[in-house]
Amino acid sequence: MYNGVAENVLGTMGTIFWCIQLIPQIVHNYKRKDCEGLPPSMMFLWALSGIPFSIYFVGTDGSIPLRIQPQLFTLFCTISWSQTLYYPPVRLPKWRLVAYVGSFLVVALGLEFGFIFWLRPVYRHGTHWPMLVVGIVASVLLAIGLLPPYFEIWKRRGRVYGINFFFLSMDSAGALLSMISIIVGTMDIMSMVLYAIVLFLEMGIFLCQIVWYLAGGRQVIKKEKAERKEAKNFKELDLVKVDSDENTTYDQAEKEETSPNHV
Repeated sequence: MYNGVAENVLGTMGTIFWCIQLIPQIVHNYKRKDCEGLPPSMMFLWALSGIPFSIYFVGTDGSIPLRIQPQLFTLFCTISWSQTLYYPPVRLPKWRLVAYVGSFLVVALGLEFGFIFWLRPVYRHGTHWPMLVVGIVASVLLAIGLLPPYFEIWKRRGRVYGINFFFLSMDSAGALLSMISIIVGTMDIMSMVLYAIVLFLEMGIFLCQIVWYLAGGRQVIKKEKAERKEAKNFKELDLVKVDSDENTTYDQAEKEETSPNHV
């Protein structure tokens, strides 16, 4: 049964989640100064998918939120992709990083403007299949982008490492809410398939972590926390020792200078 209000509310909520879902991951990367476990290919494919998504939603005269969403999505994906190239384990030189990201943004803007000005008049005249192809390409890139994390999970024997679960939860919530909005509103098979694939792959990532945790991952996490705490305490003790040694050296030098026998 069609429900326009529910469709708009759920669709808007899903769009909001898909606009800001990567912010927790970006903050997570920045705090750790390390992107191990977060594949650069994932973030690049997602940033790449934002280009045809933008062409599709602008070219089909979508609503304002639908036009804004791929722009923000591409922006945050590009920032996260830049982090995966800058932080370990990749650690590209800054000039190469700027060259890669700058080239991508120039090409992205060129493709968006070119295809929108070319295909929007075609769509408005009733020929819809070119835009449908663009939408399918965007959906495929987004779905393929969720495959590299499974290789990282396989390398770590089921453990999800480097991916922020708050980000993953927001992304899954966005897919779920958008899918429900289609069910209660106007049915769009292509969008439905996209949201279902994204939700399925992300639920698989959650499931891998749960299985790993129950199969002994809890002990691994406890051990890592203990090692980090021990390393932190050792570092603090080392700093105190260095400071103490410097003070001792300074006191000895001061005594020598004030000694009557000092020349």
